[in-house]
Amino acid sequence: MPTLDDQAEYAFEIENVSRVYRLRSGLGQVRTLQANHRISLAVRRGEVVGLVGESGSGKTTLAKMMLGLEHPTEGRIQLFGQDLEKLRLRDVASKVQFIFQDPYSSLNPLRPIDEAVAYPLYVQGIGTRTSRREAAWKMLAQTGIPERSFGVLPSQLSGGQRQRVVIARALILQPSVLICDEPTSALDVSVQAQILNLLADLRERLSLTMIFISHNLEVVRHLASRIVVMQNGRIVEQGNTNQIFENPKEIYTRRLVASIMTISPKSGIPL
Repeated sequence: MPTLDDQAEYAFEIENVSRVYRLRSGLGQVRTLQANHRISLAVRRGEVVGLVGESGSGKTTLAKMMLGLEHPTEGRIQLFGQDLEKLRLRDVASKVQFIFQDPYSSLNPLRPIDEAVAYPLYVQGIGTRTSRREAAWKMLAQTGIPERSFGVLPSQLSGGQRQRVVIARALILQPSVLICDEPTSALDVSVQAQILNLLADLRERLSLTMIFISHNLEVVRHLASRIVVMQNGRIVEQGNTNQIFENPKEIYTRRLVASIMTISPKSGIPL
């Protein structure tokens, strides 16, 4: 099997990637849906890229392909210098992890949170039961979960605490890349700020590459050094964060920026 180059300059190199779905109706008719169209994007090691666009713009489909869960209809994706399609999913998972949008549905309600965080180590065959539990406790502590809560069920935690558990589970394999899909959209504003600050701190301490997916530019600009704007499955604009906010070139991007400028500063995210 091919091996990943830990010294590669780019975490991801995406070249002319398209993803087309064939949908069959109840009458047996087949139609096509183009979720992504000729996307090219390079993400440098250590970079934080904000992937923004309205619902249905193709952001999550692209993320699934970056995780190896779906394959491009055409084009190719390289992960740390290797063709992603040729890698085993467990090898991809050791380098790239995903934070889900909804902390309520992304945890098994019957599994204590320390077991949930340790589970990826079990899947990868890493360590003993004792060492996995100790690693989970350490990671839970790093994400701000108090020791008294290590053995509780998800239902005993708040929404923000559950999202911290999801983050701990994503980081337990010490990945190089974290893909975050709307990780704060299910939380209230004050908790959003806490989670964003946590992600920023972890990114700095662990030297993570991060792809932050959102429809909300207000959220993305606090983390991302570069913003990629998607519409109808295409990249319509990209640039550094200041450029996108101060001098957006595309009408669609201007509309996204204008939509957050109309919000009162008091309703923004207090970071």
